[in-house]
Amino acid sequence: MEFLAIILFVVIFILILKGYPVAFTLGGISVAFAFGVSIFAPEYFTMSTFYLLPSRIMGVVNNYVLMAVPLFIFMGIMLEKSGLAQSLLETMAMMFGRVRGGLAISVVIVGALLAASTGIVGATVVTMGLISLPTMLKRGYKTELAVGVIASSGTLGQIIPPSIVLVLLADTINSSSRGAASVDVGALFSAALLPGLILVGLYVVYILIKSLVHKEDAPSIPADEIKAFRGSNFTSKIIKILLLPVLLIVIVLGSIFTGIASPTEASGIGALGATFLTIIQKKFSLKILREVAQETTRLTSMVFFILLGATTFTLVFRTLGGDRYLQELIMSSQLTPMMFLLLVMVVIFVAGFFIDFIEIVFIIVPVVTPIFNAFDMNMLWVGILMALNLQTSFLTPPFGFALFYLKGVAPETVKTSQIYRGIIPFIIIQLIIVSLVMFFPEIIFNEV
Repeated sequence: MEFLAIILFVVIFILILKGYPVAFTLGGISVAFAFGVSIFAPEYFTMSTFYLLPSRIMGVVNNYVLMAVPLFIFMGIMLEKSGLAQSLLETMAMMFGRVRGGLAISVVIVGALLAASTGIVGATVVTMGLISLPTMLKRGYKTELAVGVIASSGTLGQIIPPSIVLVLLADTINSSSRGAASVDVGALFSAALLPGLILVGLYVVYILIKSLVHKEDAPSIPADEIKAFRGSNFTSKIIKILLLPVLLIVIVLGSIFTGIASPTEASGIGALGATFLTIIQKKFSLKILREVAQETTRLTSMVFFILLGATTFTLVFRTLGGDRYLQELIMSSQLTPMMFLLLVMVVIFVAGFFIDFIEIVFIIVPVVTPIFNAFDMNMLWVGILMALNLQTSFLTPPFGFALFYLKGVAPETVKTSQIYRGIIPFIIIQLIIVSLVMFFPEIIFNEV
């Protein structure tokens, strides 16, 4: 009767695709399904099994690692309110202004910096869309290139640490491993850094090639504008606008990589540092603090409600034997570990067309993790592959959230079809990185 667990999985997946709230679909349908099974097939599930649920929920709530989620969210929203993104874009644009495509390159670099200091995709895409898209269009950039650069750069926060995706991935993998080797969040951060930087480098290379082949698509900034901007206190602008955020990034990531602080402790440092940067930018006020606290509470509540729903789903799914059934099915199908990994990567990529990364993490990852452990695969490596793959879920139409965010702030002249066309080269670049890490892991990091 293990197929009942598969039916539960399919029903929940279909309802989520139809737009029902993820948290309540995961928890509510799982409870209702288990109640039905306990009545008509009590030998497979009894309601007394739910006595285990409170302890599991408390295990989630008391998880020290997950404390990093609200703190990193606070850090990101505070930096957004500080006006840091606007100042960074203006400064970087003038630094790269003489290079053809320099404005687009500056957007990529600022996206990387904001990724390492915020990790909030919506805030990054909206901010850069409001600031840089009108400027890029005014300076003659091709619409497809401009929107592609902004949307893809805004998603870098999903792979460049500190990343909320990596925190949730590590926790989900560990809770699904059933005593197998755990994945440390700090190790996941360290392993994700190089692939993230390579991704940034490939974005820049693509822009340079694109601007050389099609010069009219990415013109340079006129020399007189650059001269005027650099003429007044340019050095102090660089120190205040560029070096201080970089210093915050170095402190947060450096404390994690050197072992001085855990990711949770470093998130507290980041939240405090972001507040100081906002004060230095002279944007801090009680109103800003209240808005940041409210938005942090809203986003954190959303994540944790989904996590509690996923905990309920996992309990019912495992009690019905769904994980054992899938494991036996995969093992008997004679799939090699690499074939199974490739299959999971394809499933995650396709699912990203329709559902959000959080839903994929909490629905698909708990199901496949025990099978990866049965194959004795390195979960650090698998976690990085999943994170890189999940990043594409923000860009793949029709439901890529970064595309929605950008369309919401783009001028009316920018069509949805142009956004879809513009993002294709960057999705291809991301798939290249996924393939590189999958087939040549030793090139990317030494842990495998």
